Amino acid sequence: MTVTPEQIREYITSHLPCEHCEVEGDGAHFQAVIVSEVFVGKRSIARHQLVYAALGDRMREEIHALSMSTLTPEEFKNNG
Repeated sequence: MTVTPEQIREYITSHLPCEHCEVEGDGAHFQAVIVSEVFVGKRSIARHQLVYAALGDRMREEIHALSMSTLTPEEFKNNG
């Protein structure tokens, strides 16, 4: 079964409080912009680990490649 960007978005937002979550992709490679207050004070690797934890086993079983931009609400506001 091919996973969709919408499913990945649902997986993330159901396990991680997000102010914004946008996922695009072609069924094999995905890109995500994830904005969450829980990222405040965390380095990039810790932010990515939170997203991987939200995805759980799906990261190994369903999602082959996911590049992500993990931002705090303040960073998102300043970059937008």
